[in-house]
Amino acid sequence: MRFRMSAVLATSLFLAAGLAHAQWKPTERVNYIIGVAPGGTVDQYARGIRNTLEKLDLVNGQTLLAENKVGAGGSIAMQFVKGMAGNGHYLSTFHTGAIAGAVTGLIKVDPREFVPVAMMVEETSLVAVRADSPLQSGTDLVAALKADPTRLRIAVAPALGQNTHMAIAKPLQAAGVAVDRLTIAPFRSSGESVTALLGGHVDVVSATAPTIMPQVLAGKLRILASAAQEHGSGALAHVKTWREQGVPADYVSYNGVMLPPHANAEQVKFWEDALRKVSQDKDWIAMVEASGNKPIFRGYVQSHRYLESEWTAAQTLAASLGLGAGK
Repeated sequence: MRFRMSAVLATSLFLAAGLAHAQWKPTERVNYIIGVAPGGTVDQYARGIRNTLEKLDLVNGQTLLAENKVGAGGSIAMQFVKGMAGNGHYLSTFHTGAIAGAVTGLIKVDPREFVPVAMMVEETSLVAVRADSPLQSGTDLVAALKADPTRLRIAVAPALGQNTHMAIAKPLQAAGVAVDRLTIAPFRSSGESVTALLGGHVDVVSATAPTIMPQVLAGKLRILASAAQEHGSGALAHVKTWREQGVPADYVSYNGVMLPPHANAEQVKFWEDALRKVSQDKDWIAMVEASGNKPIFRGYVQSHRYLESEWTAAQTLAASLGLGAGK
């Protein structure tokens, strides 16, 4: 652990000192490894980044191949990228769900071994019910679960301890609900969990905005609360956050890009600069906003600090849920 942190700190110091001209550039095909199945938002954003890098000619004329390696909660993709240590021609997805999954033991690879280059998307997690549900707000949900924590079946994906589970457990815990007694129903994807809600197989769903919003706009679902730090805009303008409903908690997920372990400072600088340009592209911004999430850019230093702080926060929350927290 100390060796890994020393290597990260050394890289951080190089970057903080400033590299006027990064010498490293891709000299062969760039491989973007995506640890989820095609179609979801993680895949959508990864392919959007890939397409924008290519459109803006930011990969030194090289081909950029996006490849899905699915399985074991993302572990297969992470193990593959881990085997490319030091190779700046490999990119992979950086997501809050991987941190939560590793802490709870779902993912058998430690994301702290990798080099997070940039966070590109701030994801909004929502809690929703069917339009005919008697629950009208987050306050109603808290009252029902305080009376009986087992009363409602709550759908999350893709497993217990992942980010959609954490996103509802954290505010409920802050509101005084016995979160270790909740009836949680895990599904393979948020698409499946929303389908289960529509079919009456569960009572509540926790998922990110792009999965829930189409059904809300169709009049089939109602949003009870947003776990965002700030009040939303656009399609989310009418949705109250947990904090606006008197619950002192929020839960924000991030989506971005990381490099294999032992990537050097010049490789980090090259990709950080390229991804900053992607974040400023109007088509990329429009795509993220249309999905219901927020385009951002936070480089290596902020991404690394977030990874470490979120690991600690996830350990604490996982322990309160009765899930095995990692070291």
